[in-house]
Amino acid sequence: MSSRVSAALWKQLFQLSAQGGMSLQGQIRQMLVSAILDEQLQQGVPIPSSRELADQLGVARNTVVLAYQQLVDEGYLIARERRGYFVNADMLAGRVARAVARVDTAPAAAAPDWQKRYVVRPSRQRNIVKPSDWQKYEFPFIYGQFDPALFPTADWRECCLKALSVMEIRDWAPDLIARDDDTLIQQIRTRVLPRRGVWAGTDEIVLTNGAQQALYLLADLLMSSRTTVGIEDPGYPDARNIFAMRTPRLIGLPVDGGGLPLDARLSQCDYVYVTPSHQCPTTTTMPLDRREALLRRAERDDFVLIEDDYESENNYSGTPNPALKSLDRSNRVIYIGSLSKSFAPGLRLGYVVAPAELVAELRALRRLMVRHPSAFIQRSFALFLSLGHHDALLRRLAHAYSQRAEALADALVRHMPEVSFVPVTGGASCWVRGPEGLDAGRLAQQAEAHGILIEPGDIFFMNGADQLPLHNHFRLGFSSIRVDRIDAGIAALGNLMRGLMTARAS
Repeated sequence: MSSRVSAALWKQLFQLSAQGGMSLQGQIRQMLVSAILDEQLQQGVPIPSSRELADQLGVARNTVVLAYQQLVDEGYLIARERRGYFVNADMLAGRVARAVARVDTAPAAAAPDWQKRYVVRPSRQRNIVKPSDWQKYEFPFIYGQFDPALFPTADWRECCLKALSVMEIRDWAPDLIARDDDTLIQQIRTRVLPRRGVWAGTDEIVLTNGAQQALYLLADLLMSSRTTVGIEDPGYPDARNIFAMRTPRLIGLPVDGGGLPLDARLSQCDYVYVTPSHQCPTTTTMPLDRREALLRRAERDDFVLIEDDYESENNYSGTPNPALKSLDRSNRVIYIGSLSKSFAPGLRLGYVVAPAELVAELRALRRLMVRHPSAFIQRSFALFLSLGHHDALLRRLAHAYSQRAEALADALVRHMPEVSFVPVTGGASCWVRGPEGLDAGRLAQQAEAHGILIEPGDIFFMNGADQLPLHNHFRLGFSSIRVDRIDAGIAALGNLMRGLMTARAS
Protein backbone atom coordinates (compact mmCIF):
# COMPACT_ATOMS: atom_id res chain seq x y z
CA MET A 1 0.00 0.00 0.00
CA SER A 2 1.28 3.47 -0.79
CA SER A 3 2.07 5.85 2.03
CA ARG A 4 -1.05 7.84 1.25
CA VAL A 5 -4.54 6.62 0.51
CA SER A 6 -5.49 7.96 -2.91
CA ALA A 7 -8.22 10.54 -3.36
CA ALA A 8 -10.19 8.02 -5.49
CA LEU A 9 -10.14 5.48 -2.66
CA TRP A 10 -11.31 8.06 -0.12
CA LYS A 11 -14.28 8.84 -2.38
CA GLN A 12 -15.04 5.13 -2.74
CA LEU A 13 -14.85 4.57 1.02
CA PHE A 14 -17.11 7.56 1.57
CA GLN A 15 -19.71 6.23 -0.89
CA LEU A 16 -19.66 2.79 0.75
CA SER A 17 -20.33 4.32 4.16
CA ALA A 18 -23.20 6.50 2.96
CA GLN A 19 -26.45 5.62 4.71
CA GLY A 20 -29.84 7.23 4.44
CA GLY A 21 -30.59 9.41 7.43
CA MET A 22 -26.95 9.65 8.61
CA SER A 23 -25.31 13.07 8.66
CA LEU A 24 -22.22 13.84 6.58
CA GLN A 25 -20.19 14.00 9.76
CA GLY A 26 -21.49 10.57 10.78
CA GLN A 27 -20.69 9.12 7.36
CA ILE A 28 -17.12 10.45 7.54
CA ARG A 29 -16.67 8.98 11.02
CA GLN A 30 -18.04 5.62 9.86
CA MET A 31 -15.74 5.66 6.83
CA LEU A 32 -12.67 6.33 8.95
CA VAL A 33 -13.54 3.78 11.64
CA SER A 34 -14.04 1.10 8.99
CA ALA A 35 -10.75 2.00 7.28
CA ILE A 36 -8.90 1.84 10.62
CA LEU A 37 -10.40 -1.45 11.85
CA ASP A 38 -10.02 -3.05 8.41
CA GLU A 39 -6.35 -1.95 8.44
CA GLN A 40 -6.67 0.02 5.21
CA LEU A 41 -4.69 2.89 6.79
CA GLN A 42 -1.02 2.41 7.59
CA GLN A 43 0.21 3.20 11.05
CA GLY A 44 2.73 6.01 11.21
CA VAL A 45 1.42 7.62 8.04
CA PRO A 46 -0.72 10.76 8.48
CA ILE A 47 -4.24 10.72 7.10
CA PRO A 48 -5.27 13.67 4.89
CA SER A 49 -5.59 17.04 6.58
CA SER A 50 -9.12 18.27 7.25
CA ARG A 51 -8.83 20.72 4.35
CA GLU A 52 -7.48 18.08 1.98
CA LEU A 53 -10.15 15.49 2.82
CA ALA A 54 -12.90 18.09 2.64
CA ASP A 55 -11.76 19.03 -0.88
CA GLN A 56 -11.60 15.35 -1.94
CA LEU A 57 -15.09 14.56 -0.61
CA GLY A 58 -16.70 17.85 -1.58
CA VAL A 59 -17.89 18.71 1.95
CA ALA A 60 -17.34 21.64 4.32
CA ARG A 61 -14.00 21.60 6.13
CA ASN A 62 -15.73 22.10 9.50
CA THR A 63 -17.63 18.83 8.96
CA VAL A 64 -14.34 16.95 8.65
CA VAL A 65 -12.79 18.83 11.61
CA LEU A 66 -15.69 17.78 13.88
CA ALA A 67 -15.46 14.16 12.70
CA TYR A 68 -11.68 14.10 13.33
CA GLN A 69 -12.10 15.61 16.78
CA GLN A 70 -14.68 13.03 17.85
CA LEU A 71 -12.47 10.20 16.63
CA VAL A 72 -9.61 11.67 18.66
CA ASP A 73 -11.89 11.76 21.72
CA GLU A 74 -12.86 8.12 21.12
CA GLY A 75 -9.24 7.02 20.71
CA TYR A 76 -9.24 6.09 17.02
CA LEU A 77 -6.95 8.97 15.99
CA ILE A 78 -4.03 10.78 17.58
CA ALA A 79 -3.52 14.48 16.83
CA ARG A 80 0.14 15.51 16.67
CA GLU A 81 0.85 19.20 16.62
CA ARG A 82 2.08 20.48 13.22
CA ARG A 83 2.17 16.90 11.88
CA GLY A 84 -1.48 16.01 11.49
CA TYR A 85 -3.73 13.09 12.46
CA PHE A 86 -2.50 9.49 12.78
CA VAL A 87 -4.12 6.11 13.42
CA ASN A 88 -3.91 5.14 17.08
CA ALA A 89 -2.08 1.78 17.05
CA ASP A 90 -3.65 0.89 20.42
CA MET A 91 -7.01 0.44 18.70
CA LEU A 92 -5.61 -2.60 16.88
CA ALA A 93 -3.64 -4.01 19.81
CA GLY A 94 -4.57 -7.50 20.92
CA ARG A 95 -6.14 -8.51 17.61
CA VAL A 96 -5.24 -11.87 16.09
CA ALA A 97 -2.80 -11.29 13.28
CA ARG A 98 -4.03 -11.99 9.79
CA ALA A 99 -3.32 -15.52 8.73
CA VAL A 100 -0.39 -15.91 6.36
CA ALA A 101 -1.05 -18.15 3.38
CA ARG A 102 1.14 -21.25 3.41
CA VAL A 103 1.39 -24.56 1.62
CA ASP A 104 0.40 -27.44 3.86
CA THR A 105 1.42 -30.80 2.54
CA ALA A 106 -0.16 -32.71 5.40
CA PRO A 107 -3.43 -34.48 4.53
CA ALA A 108 -6.54 -32.64 5.59
CA ALA A 109 -8.21 -33.95 8.73
CA ALA A 110 -11.63 -35.51 8.27
CA ALA A 111 -14.48 -33.05 8.83
CA PRO A 112 -17.42 -34.06 11.01
CA ASP A 113 -20.26 -35.83 9.23
CA TRP A 114 -22.94 -33.31 10.09
CA GLN A 115 -25.67 -35.34 8.38
CA LYS A 116 -25.27 -38.03 11.05
CA ARG A 117 -25.13 -35.54 13.91
CA TYR A 118 -28.38 -33.65 13.32
CA VAL A 119 -31.08 -34.58 15.80
CA VAL A 120 -33.70 -32.61 13.86
CA ARG A 121 -33.72 -30.98 10.43
CA PRO A 122 -35.78 -27.76 10.74
CA SER A 123 -34.60 -26.57 7.32
CA ARG A 124 -36.64 -29.35 5.75
CA GLN A 125 -39.92 -28.18 7.23
CA ARG A 126 -42.48 -26.48 5.02
CA ASN A 127 -42.38 -22.76 5.73
CA ILE A 128 -43.93 -19.62 4.33
CA VAL A 129 -41.42 -18.08 1.94
CA LYS A 130 -41.41 -14.39 1.01
CA PRO A 131 -38.89 -12.54 -1.17
CA SER A 132 -36.49 -10.47 0.92
CA ASP A 133 -36.83 -7.66 -1.62
CA TRP A 134 -40.65 -7.63 -1.50
CA GLN A 135 -40.70 -3.83 -1.32
CA LYS A 136 -39.46 -3.68 -4.93
CA TYR A 137 -42.55 -5.46 -6.26
CA GLU A 138 -45.33 -3.35 -7.73
CA PHE A 139 -48.15 -5.32 -6.09
CA PRO A 140 -47.00 -6.90 -2.78
CA PHE A 141 -50.10 -8.80 -1.62
CA ILE A 142 -48.19 -10.44 1.20
CA TYR A 143 -49.03 -10.65 4.87
CA GLY A 144 -47.01 -9.61 7.91
CA GLN A 145 -45.00 -6.72 6.47
CA PHE A 146 -45.34 -3.12 7.49
CA ASP A 147 -46.20 -0.06 5.44
CA PRO A 148 -43.61 2.73 5.87
CA ALA A 149 -46.33 5.28 5.14
CA LEU A 150 -48.23 4.15 8.25
CA PHE A 151 -45.24 3.83 10.59
CA PRO A 152 -45.38 6.48 13.36
CA THR A 153 -41.78 7.59 12.89
CA ALA A 154 -41.96 10.78 14.98
CA ASP A 155 -43.82 9.09 17.85
CA TRP A 156 -41.48 6.10 18.00
CA ARG A 157 -38.41 8.34 17.77
CA GLU A 158 -39.76 10.42 20.67
CA CYS A 159 -40.12 7.31 22.83
CA CYS A 160 -36.66 6.01 21.92
CA LEU A 161 -35.11 9.38 22.79
CA LYS A 162 -36.94 9.47 26.12
CA ALA A 163 -35.68 5.97 26.85
CA LEU A 164 -32.13 7.26 26.26
CA SER A 165 -32.30 9.82 29.05
CA VAL A 166 -29.84 9.36 31.91
CA MET A 167 -32.46 8.20 34.40
CA GLU A 168 -34.12 5.79 31.95
CA ILE A 169 -30.78 4.24 30.98
CA ARG A 170 -30.10 3.41 34.63
CA ASP A 171 -33.28 1.33 34.63
CA TRP A 172 -32.88 -0.67 31.42
CA ALA A 173 -29.13 -0.90 30.87
CA PRO A 174 -28.44 -3.49 33.64
CA ASP A 175 -28.98 -7.17 32.94
CA LEU A 176 -32.57 -7.93 33.95
CA ILE A 177 -31.66 -11.65 34.06
CA ALA A 178 -35.15 -13.24 34.17
CA ARG A 179 -37.16 -10.09 34.85
CA ASP A 180 -39.09 -7.83 32.47
CA ASP A 181 -39.50 -4.07 32.42
CA ASP A 182 -41.99 -3.29 35.20
CA THR A 183 -43.45 -0.30 33.37
CA LEU A 184 -44.21 -2.36 30.27
CA ILE A 185 -45.82 -5.14 32.31
CA GLN A 186 -48.04 -2.53 33.94
CA GLN A 187 -48.99 -1.03 30.58
CA ILE A 188 -49.93 -4.48 29.26
CA ARG A 189 -52.00 -5.15 32.38
CA THR A 190 -53.85 -1.85 32.34
CA ARG A 191 -53.93 -0.71 28.70
CA VAL A 192 -53.61 -3.73 26.40
CA LEU A 193 -55.28 -6.72 28.05
CA PRO A 194 -58.45 -4.96 29.26
CA ARG A 195 -59.34 -4.24 25.61
CA ARG A 196 -59.58 -8.00 25.20
CA GLY A 197 -61.45 -8.50 28.48
CA VAL A 198 -58.40 -10.12 30.07
CA TRP A 199 -57.24 -9.31 33.60
CA ALA A 200 -53.93 -10.59 34.92
CA GLY A 201 -51.50 -10.02 37.77
CA THR A 202 -47.91 -8.94 37.24
CA ASP A 203 -46.75 -12.49 37.98
CA GLU A 204 -49.02 -13.88 35.25
CA ILE A 205 -47.33 -12.09 32.32
CA VAL A 206 -44.00 -12.83 30.66
CA LEU A 207 -42.54 -11.03 27.65
CA THR A 208 -41.11 -12.84 24.64
CA ASN A 209 -39.28 -12.08 21.41
CA GLY A 210 -42.52 -12.09 19.46
CA ALA A 211 -45.42 -14.54 19.63
CA GLN A 212 -43.20 -17.06 17.84
CA GLN A 213 -40.86 -17.41 20.80
CA ALA A 214 -43.88 -17.74 23.07
CA LEU A 215 -44.96 -20.82 21.11
CA TYR A 216 -41.43 -22.25 21.19
CA LEU A 217 -41.13 -21.77 24.95
CA LEU A 218 -44.47 -23.46 25.54
CA ALA A 219 -43.55 -26.39 23.30
CA ASP A 220 -40.18 -26.77 25.03
CA LEU A 221 -41.72 -26.64 28.48
CA LEU A 222 -44.94 -28.63 28.05
CA MET A 223 -44.54 -31.06 25.14
CA SER A 224 -42.74 -34.35 24.64
CA SER A 225 -42.89 -37.16 22.11
CA ARG A 226 -45.92 -38.55 24.00
CA THR A 227 -47.89 -35.28 23.89
CA THR A 228 -50.87 -35.01 21.55
CA VAL A 229 -51.52 -31.54 20.12
CA GLY A 230 -54.56 -30.51 18.13
CA ILE A 231 -54.02 -27.77 15.55
CA GLU A 232 -56.31 -25.99 13.12
CA ASP A 233 -56.20 -27.23 9.54
CA PRO A 234 -55.54 -25.03 7.64
CA GLY A 235 -53.55 -23.24 10.31
CA TYR A 236 -50.43 -21.30 11.20
CA PRO A 237 -47.42 -23.15 9.64
CA ASP A 238 -44.86 -21.95 12.20
CA ALA A 239 -46.96 -23.19 15.12
CA ARG A 240 -47.31 -26.54 13.37
CA ASN A 241 -43.56 -26.73 12.77
CA ILE A 242 -42.69 -25.73 16.34
CA PHE A 243 -44.95 -28.38 17.83
CA ALA A 244 -43.68 -30.99 15.34
CA MET A 245 -40.16 -30.42 16.70
CA ARG A 246 -41.39 -31.82 20.02
CA THR A 247 -43.97 -34.43 19.12
CA PRO A 248 -45.10 -36.43 16.09
CA ARG A 249 -48.59 -36.66 17.54
CA LEU A 250 -50.26 -33.72 15.80
CA ILE A 251 -53.96 -33.91 14.99
CA GLY A 252 -55.25 -31.66 12.24
CA LEU A 253 -58.70 -30.28 13.06
CA PRO A 254 -60.44 -28.98 9.89
CA VAL A 255 -61.93 -25.52 10.43
CA ASP A 256 -65.28 -24.26 9.17
CA GLY A 257 -67.04 -20.90 8.90
CA GLY A 258 -66.81 -20.45 12.68
CA GLY A 259 -63.18 -21.42 13.07
CA LEU A 260 -62.24 -24.49 15.10
CA PRO A 261 -65.25 -26.84 15.44
CA LEU A 262 -66.02 -29.04 18.43
CA ASP A 263 -64.49 -32.08 16.79
CA ALA A 264 -64.72 -35.45 18.54
CA ARG A 265 -60.92 -35.73 18.27
CA LEU A 266 -60.50 -32.95 20.82
CA SER A 267 -60.81 -35.55 23.55
CA GLN A 268 -57.56 -37.15 22.35
CA CYS A 269 -55.57 -33.94 22.82
CA ASP A 270 -53.39 -32.71 25.65
CA TYR A 271 -53.19 -29.23 24.10
CA VAL A 272 -55.20 -27.50 21.39
CA TYR A 273 -53.77 -24.53 19.49
CA VAL A 274 -56.47 -22.10 18.36
CA THR A 275 -56.72 -18.63 16.74
CA PRO A 276 -60.32 -17.64 17.57
CA SER A 277 -60.21 -13.89 16.91
CA HIS A 278 -59.11 -14.16 13.28
CA GLN A 279 -58.41 -17.72 12.31
CA CYS A 280 -55.12 -18.17 10.48
CA PRO A 281 -55.35 -18.12 7.49
CA THR A 282 -59.11 -18.04 6.81
CA THR A 283 -59.71 -14.91 9.00
CA THR A 284 -63.03 -16.32 10.30
CA THR A 285 -64.04 -15.38 13.85
CA MET A 286 -65.19 -17.98 16.35
CA PRO A 287 -68.72 -17.16 17.66
CA LEU A 288 -69.19 -16.55 21.35
CA ASP A 289 -71.33 -19.64 21.93
CA ARG A 290 -68.67 -21.87 20.34
CA ARG A 291 -65.99 -20.31 22.54
CA GLU A 292 -67.99 -21.11 25.63
CA ALA A 293 -68.66 -24.63 24.40
CA LEU A 294 -64.95 -25.13 23.65
CA LEU A 295 -64.06 -24.13 27.20
CA ARG A 296 -66.60 -26.55 28.61
CA ARG A 297 -65.17 -29.32 26.43
CA ALA A 298 -61.64 -28.49 27.67
CA GLU A 299 -62.81 -28.85 31.27
CA ARG A 300 -64.66 -32.08 30.55
CA ASP A 301 -61.86 -33.77 28.58
CA ASP A 302 -58.97 -32.20 30.52
CA PHE A 303 -57.02 -30.49 27.76
CA VAL A 304 -55.40 -27.04 27.69
CA LEU A 305 -56.08 -24.37 25.07
CA ILE A 306 -53.25 -22.28 23.62
CA GLU A 307 -54.94 -19.12 22.35
CA ASP A 308 -52.97 -17.10 19.81
CA ASP A 309 -54.89 -13.82 19.74
CA TYR A 310 -54.01 -13.38 16.10
CA GLU A 311 -54.76 -9.90 14.72
CA SER A 312 -57.23 -9.07 17.50
CA GLU A 313 -55.94 -5.50 17.66
CA ASN A 314 -56.86 -4.92 14.00
CA ASN A 315 -60.61 -5.35 14.33
CA TYR A 316 -62.59 -2.75 12.38
CA SER A 317 -65.98 -4.44 12.29
CA GLY A 318 -67.16 -2.46 15.32
CA THR A 319 -68.16 -5.57 17.27
CA PRO A 320 -65.01 -7.21 18.69
CA ASN A 321 -65.46 -10.54 20.42
CA PRO A 322 -63.89 -11.11 23.85
CA ALA A 323 -60.76 -13.22 23.95
CA LEU A 324 -61.17 -16.87 24.81
CA LYS A 325 -58.99 -16.14 27.85
CA SER A 326 -61.51 -13.60 29.12
CA LEU A 327 -64.11 -16.38 29.41
CA ASP A 328 -61.73 -18.81 31.12
CA ARG A 329 -62.71 -19.68 34.70
CA SER A 330 -60.45 -22.67 35.27
CA ASN A 331 -57.05 -21.48 34.01
CA ARG A 332 -57.22 -23.74 30.96
CA VAL A 333 -56.27 -21.05 28.46
CA ILE A 334 -52.69 -19.96 27.81
CA TYR A 335 -52.96 -16.60 26.07
CA ILE A 336 -50.38 -15.36 23.53
CA GLY A 337 -50.35 -11.80 22.22
CA SER A 338 -48.12 -9.58 20.11
CA LEU A 339 -47.32 -5.91 20.66
CA SER A 340 -45.35 -5.37 17.47
CA LYS A 341 -47.03 -7.37 14.69
CA SER A 342 -49.16 -4.53 13.34
CA PHE A 343 -46.72 -1.84 14.44
CA ALA A 344 -43.31 -3.08 13.26
CA PRO A 345 -42.77 -6.87 13.06
CA GLY A 346 -39.02 -6.38 13.25
CA LEU A 347 -39.29 -5.23 16.88
CA ARG A 348 -40.21 -8.79 17.94
CA LEU A 349 -42.17 -8.15 21.12
CA GLY A 350 -44.85 -10.55 22.36
CA TYR A 351 -46.13 -11.88 25.66
CA VAL A 352 -47.79 -14.82 27.39
CA VAL A 353 -50.57 -14.61 29.98
CA ALA A 354 -50.83 -17.77 32.06
CA PRO A 355 -51.05 -18.98 35.67
CA ALA A 356 -48.24 -17.63 37.84
CA GLU A 357 -46.61 -21.04 38.34
CA LEU A 358 -46.41 -21.57 34.57
CA VAL A 359 -45.08 -18.05 33.98
CA ALA A 360 -42.33 -18.66 36.55
CA GLU A 361 -41.17 -21.72 34.61
CA LEU A 362 -41.37 -19.85 31.30
CA ARG A 363 -39.15 -17.13 32.75
CA ALA A 364 -36.63 -19.70 33.92
CA LEU A 365 -36.61 -21.36 30.50
CA ARG A 366 -36.37 -18.03 28.67
CA ARG A 367 -33.37 -17.14 30.83
CA LEU A 368 -31.51 -20.14 29.41
CA MET A 369 -32.30 -19.01 25.84
CA VAL A 370 -32.06 -15.21 25.69
CA ARG A 371 -32.44 -14.07 29.33
CA HIS A 372 -34.97 -11.41 28.28
CA PRO A 373 -36.05 -9.37 25.24
CA SER A 374 -34.16 -6.12 24.66
CA ALA A 375 -34.71 -3.97 27.76
CA PHE A 376 -34.32 -0.82 25.66
CA ILE A 377 -37.13 -1.91 23.31
CA GLN A 378 -39.25 -2.83 26.33
CA ARG A 379 -38.83 0.62 27.90
CA SER A 380 -39.39 2.42 24.59
CA PHE A 381 -42.59 0.47 23.99
CA ALA A 382 -43.79 1.14 27.53
CA LEU A 383 -43.44 4.86 26.79
CA PHE A 384 -45.16 4.36 23.41
CA LEU A 385 -48.14 2.83 25.22
CA SER A 386 -48.23 5.29 28.14
CA LEU A 387 -48.18 8.35 25.85
CA GLY A 388 -51.17 7.09 23.89
CA HIS A 389 -49.26 6.55 20.65
CA HIS A 390 -50.21 2.89 20.40
CA ASP A 391 -53.95 3.56 20.67
CA ALA A 392 -53.69 6.31 18.07
CA LEU A 393 -51.76 3.99 15.77
CA LEU A 394 -54.38 1.25 16.05
CA ARG A 395 -57.09 3.72 15.06
CA ARG A 396 -55.09 4.82 12.00
CA LEU A 397 -54.37 1.23 11.02
CA ALA A 398 -58.02 0.23 11.41
CA HIS A 399 -59.07 3.07 9.11
CA ALA A 400 -56.38 2.30 6.51
CA TYR A 401 -56.95 -1.46 6.58
CA SER A 402 -60.72 -1.14 6.33
CA GLN A 403 -60.26 1.00 3.20
CA ARG A 404 -57.87 -1.54 1.71
CA ALA A 405 -60.14 -4.47 2.61
CA GLU A 406 -63.08 -2.77 0.90
CA ALA A 407 -60.99 -1.98 -2.18
CA LEU A 408 -59.73 -5.57 -2.29
CA ALA A 409 -63.23 -7.05 -2.02
CA ASP A 410 -64.51 -4.75 -4.78
CA ALA A 411 -61.56 -5.64 -7.02
CA LEU A 412 -62.03 -9.39 -6.49
CA VAL A 413 -65.72 -9.17 -7.37
CA ARG A 414 -65.05 -7.18 -10.54
CA HIS A 415 -61.81 -8.71 -11.81
CA MET A 416 -61.89 -12.27 -10.43
CA PRO A 417 -65.56 -13.33 -10.29
CA GLU A 418 -64.46 -16.97 -10.55
CA VAL A 419 -63.12 -16.95 -6.97
CA SER A 420 -64.81 -16.91 -3.58
CA PHE A 421 -63.37 -15.31 -0.48
CA VAL A 422 -64.06 -14.89 3.22
CA PRO A 423 -65.44 -11.39 3.97
CA VAL A 424 -62.78 -9.37 5.77
CA THR A 425 -63.89 -7.92 9.12
CA GLY A 426 -60.46 -7.33 10.59
CA GLY A 427 -56.79 -8.02 10.23
CA ALA A 428 -54.75 -7.48 7.11
CA SER A 429 -55.38 -10.43 4.80
CA CYS A 430 -58.03 -12.15 2.71
CA TRP A 431 -58.41 -15.93 2.20
CA VAL A 432 -59.34 -16.74 -1.38
CA ARG A 433 -60.53 -19.96 -3.00
CA GLY A 434 -59.95 -20.15 -6.73
CA PRO A 435 -61.85 -22.24 -9.28
CA GLU A 436 -61.51 -26.02 -9.12
CA GLY A 437 -58.31 -27.19 -10.74
CA LEU A 438 -56.40 -23.96 -10.14
CA ASP A 439 -52.80 -24.54 -9.13
CA ALA A 440 -52.26 -21.63 -6.74
CA GLY A 441 -48.54 -22.42 -6.57
CA ARG A 442 -48.11 -21.95 -10.30
CA LEU A 443 -50.26 -18.84 -10.16
CA ALA A 444 -47.97 -17.41 -7.47
CA GLN A 445 -44.89 -18.15 -9.61
CA GLN A 446 -46.32 -16.47 -12.69
CA ALA A 447 -47.63 -13.56 -10.64
CA GLU A 448 -44.19 -12.94 -9.11
CA ALA A 449 -42.70 -12.69 -12.59
CA HIS A 450 -45.23 -9.91 -13.28
CA GLY A 451 -44.49 -7.97 -10.07
CA ILE A 452 -47.37 -9.47 -8.05
CA LEU A 453 -46.77 -11.29 -4.77
CA ILE A 454 -49.40 -13.66 -3.34
CA GLU A 455 -49.15 -16.55 -0.87
CA PRO A 456 -50.14 -20.06 -2.06
CA GLY A 457 -52.52 -21.73 0.37
CA ASP A 458 -51.08 -25.26 0.47
CA ILE A 459 -48.48 -24.25 3.08
CA PHE A 460 -51.27 -23.70 5.62
CA PHE A 461 -52.61 -27.26 5.31
CA MET A 462 -51.01 -30.08 7.30
CA ASN A 463 -50.44 -32.33 4.29
CA GLY A 464 -50.18 -29.53 1.75
CA ALA A 465 -48.52 -30.48 -1.50
CA ASP A 466 -48.40 -34.19 -0.60
CA GLN A 467 -52.15 -34.64 -0.96
CA LEU A 468 -53.20 -31.43 -2.66
CA PRO A 469 -50.74 -30.78 -5.51
CA LEU A 470 -53.19 -28.49 -7.25
CA HIS A 471 -54.65 -26.78 -4.23
CA ASN A 472 -56.66 -23.73 -5.24
CA HIS A 473 -56.48 -21.55 -2.12
CA PHE A 474 -54.25 -18.51 -1.70
CA ARG A 475 -53.88 -15.59 0.71
CA LEU A 476 -53.82 -11.91 -0.21
CA GLY A 477 -52.26 -9.59 2.35
CA PHE A 478 -52.82 -5.85 2.20
CA SER A 479 -50.78 -4.42 5.07
CA SER A 480 -48.00 -3.22 2.76
CA ILE A 481 -49.76 -2.24 -0.47
CA ARG A 482 -51.24 1.21 -1.13
CA VAL A 483 -54.98 1.33 -1.58
CA ASP A 484 -54.62 2.91 -5.02
CA ARG A 485 -52.55 -0.08 -6.25
CA ILE A 486 -55.01 -2.81 -5.23
CA ASP A 487 -57.41 -2.63 -8.19
CA ALA A 488 -54.69 -2.78 -10.84
CA GLY A 489 -52.93 -5.61 -9.04
CA ILE A 490 -56.06 -7.76 -8.78
CA ALA A 491 -56.94 -7.05 -12.42
CA ALA A 492 -53.53 -8.30 -13.52
CA LEU A 493 -53.77 -11.32 -11.21
CA GLY A 494 -57.18 -12.18 -12.65
CA ASN A 495 -55.80 -12.17 -16.19
CA LEU A 496 -52.98 -14.49 -15.16
CA MET A 497 -55.38 -16.87 -13.42
CA ARG A 498 -57.65 -17.10 -16.45
CA GLY A 499 -54.63 -17.72 -18.66
CA LEU A 500 -53.60 -20.63 -16.44
CA MET A 501 -57.09 -22.12 -16.45
CA THR A 502 -57.33 -21.82 -20.23
CA ALA A 503 -53.98 -23.50 -20.71
CA ARG A 504 -55.03 -26.33 -18.37
CA ALA A 505 -58.27 -26.90 -20.26
CA SER A 506 -56.60 -27.03 -23.69
